[in-house]
Amino acid sequence: MRILHTSDWHLGKRLENFSRMEEQHAVMQEICEIADQQNVDAVLVAGDLFDTFNPPTEAVDLFYKTLKKLTNNGTRPVIAIAGNHDSPDRIEAPDPLARECGIIFAGYPNSLVPVFELDSGLQIIQSCEGFVEIKLPDTDTHLRLLLTPYANEFRLKTCLGIENEEEELRNVLHKKWQDLADQYCNEKGVNILMTHLFLVKQGDDLPDEPDDEKPILHVGGAQAVYTANIPSQIQYTALGHLHRMHKIDSLHCPVYYSGSPLSHSFAEANQNKQVLIIDVKPGSEAVLTEIQLTKGKKLLRKRAEGMDDAISWLAENQDSLVELTMVTETFLTAQERKQLANAHSGIITIIPEVTNKSEAAASTSKTIDLTKSMEALFSDYFEHSKGQKPNQEIKDLFAEILSATDEDN
Repeated sequence: MRILHTSDWHLGKRLENFSRMEEQHAVMQEICEIADQQNVDAVLVAGDLFDTFNPPTEAVDLFYKTLKKLTNNGTRPVIAIAGNHDSPDRIEAPDPLARECGIIFAGYPNSLVPVFELDSGLQIIQSCEGFVEIKLPDTDTHLRLLLTPYANEFRLKTCLGIENEEEELRNVLHKKWQDLADQYCNEKGVNILMTHLFLVKQGDDLPDEPDDEKPILHVGGAQAVYTANIPSQIQYTALGHLHRMHKIDSLHCPVYYSGSPLSHSFAEANQNKQVLIIDVKPGSEAVLTEIQLTKGKKLLRKRAEGMDDAISWLAENQDSLVELTMVTETFLTAQERKQLANAHSGIITIIPEVTNKSEAAASTSKTIDLTKSMEALFSDYFEHSKGQKPNQEIKDLFAEILSATDEDN
């Protein structure tokens, strides 16, 4: 059986004020093409499907169109769980229609997937809270999935029916997972665990959570779960949350974060992105292959020593999004900012690094001459911010606004 593991799509996410929808469309299409080229039997999407509980319409459209393509006309199951950025109810809302396409959603740790069968031969053989067994078309091998979407610690204990509030979450999950594995996961099928939680190897340092990510490890969030809590019957553990592809453990089964398909912040600058292909047979060890994703723009950080250095580097890195630190004695003028913007359309942030702070402070301490007319003050401001004086059309528009304001008063 061949499985594609991906996660942390964060559809609808912007990079500050910069839209990433064009890239998101491109990389979703790339993932669909990889699934077809690699002839995968199932697709796992391990949470953070959207970036917010209420994603924009365009992101929702892209999400459902992508999942439908991935199902290959209902012959390939796509299983998606909620992450900490997702609304569990929103994720499960289209479930009745999604099932008809071969799409399986789980929003809560105790979500129950109904048993069903499609004309394609795709069939849910059996399910219970947090577990589903799938018969794939044209094969007698069944896919067994333990599913634990994200929930905070309180909700996890509530969903799992735990009365002792002091019991450690990792012990709660260990018992739940082990009970499911003992009941359903023998060596006659492929056994996978998919979750959107913070898993670590006991004794290892905690990996860093992504910049601007909603952290899982905090008061009221979910504590770290150990790889030792994974049942021995599990052959692969598909994780979501960390944006960098990361192997957590491989003692008795590979435990991997697939990472995000796009770099979502400049903390992920220069990262390569990929999906993971898992080849696994019943009773055998899973074999992984990384396939690089190429459609997203690189996020690059540059510290430039002056304008010439910046302009030259920007010219060499046009197909990227940039955080630019400009080393300058005083401050960047409006004309210099305009020159940088003209040199590269993907500058997200410019950070001045002032070396002569006393001179910069003196140059910026210039007072505003309030004896000037509003038109003259506006002209000064426009020249300061834009690097040029306003033309007559802009002046006339400003005068019209002033006139309307006077009438209102």
